[in-house]
Amino acid sequence: MIWREALGFSYQALRANPIRTMLTALGMVIGNASVIIVVTISLTGQEYIINQIEATGSNMISASADVGGNQANSEVVADLIKFADVQAVRDLLKNRIVAATGVEINYDHVVINGKVKRLLIIGSDEYYQPVRNLAVLAGRFLDASDISQRQHVAVLTQKLAKRLYGAQSAAVGQTIKIYGLQFGVVGTFKEKVDSFGQSEINDESVVIPITVQRFFAPVERIDPLYVQALTPQDVVPLTTTVQTILQSRHRAGAAYKVENLVGILDAARNIGIALRIVLVLVSAIALIISGIGIMNIMLVTVTERTREIGLRMAVGASRKEILDQFLTEALLISVGGGLAGIAAGLSIPVMVDLLVENVYIPISIWSIVIAFVVSCAVGLLFGMLPANRASRLNPTEALRYE
Repeated sequence: MIWREALGFSYQALRANPIRTMLTALGMVIGNASVIIVVTISLTGQEYIINQIEATGSNMISASADVGGNQANSEVVADLIKFADVQAVRDLLKNRIVAATGVEINYDHVVINGKVKRLLIIGSDEYYQPVRNLAVLAGRFLDASDISQRQHVAVLTQKLAKRLYGAQSAAVGQTIKIYGLQFGVVGTFKEKVDSFGQSEINDESVVIPITVQRFFAPVERIDPLYVQALTPQDVVPLTTTVQTILQSRHRAGAAYKVENLVGILDAARNIGIALRIVLVLVSAIALIISGIGIMNIMLVTVTERTREIGLRMAVGASRKEILDQFLTEALLISVGGGLAGIAAGLSIPVMVDLLVENVYIPISIWSIVIAFVVSCAVGLLFGMLPANRASRLNPTEALRYE
């Protein structure tokens, strides 16, 4: 009953000065909305970065021979990864991997729009497209028969197809002259996620069967060897296993770089968490400022209502009832403003999800809980001083206050 009366008195007191109440609560609205919005931005950014990394192949392991720039030495040539090594990885790890593929790179001069251009030629097999997560835009990619029968077929990158034939679809069925031979274009592709030149694929590349490529490469060199693990948990153990397999098939002094994206993914997640904490702390400053505003207004309110407090005490109200009333007023302002801020903060990602297709913005339940709890804490903390001051007024002096 006491709390019900306190709520009633508090509500009436706040309604008596609606503009002051709304302006005081505005700080809580802004503070809580900013907490939810910055956490949402942080989550969206982190998810985008992680998706970009995973799209290149989160379960992917890459291996290459660490020979530096010297490839003329016979020992160094022997250390290079060969297609037989790719097949050995497939045979030994067949139950733990999705696929393994190798890339053999060479260059040739091709006439493009009347100009001779040095073109990157990638030799690979039918597993290259799924392991590297490539998007086929028109036609098809290489298949097993192309590899086994050494077919003169080629798949072009999106930009090269447009430059040569004006459109991706127009490229399919055309021929391109590579190594002095005619290759039929069977498809066009692109990387699902742009690697910005950090992979073996550039804007203008051609993929042909590795069984054809090996006849034109100066030495047989798979660089890199790609392995796609069956599960994310097996990526790290498989990285070590691939290293062991390669070293066991070559001389004792051979060195190989075998890498995965697990470390990059972990770093991206850790950076996202740290960024979220920093942004929440910055937003918390707005909540603290709002709490100070609430305390300031409540202190003014106590001064303005000194005679009312004295009158209530004179008719029997206890100090605890006065304390509860002013504390309740502070809580109503902070919690009411907090709930309005939470609603405002949630409205933005919800509207984007509803109005923009193929876009999902994650909402953190924890950010909502934290914003609400902080709103209550701010009301209690910064409302305590004015409420305590009101409860300690001398009734006789309060009645004489003008």
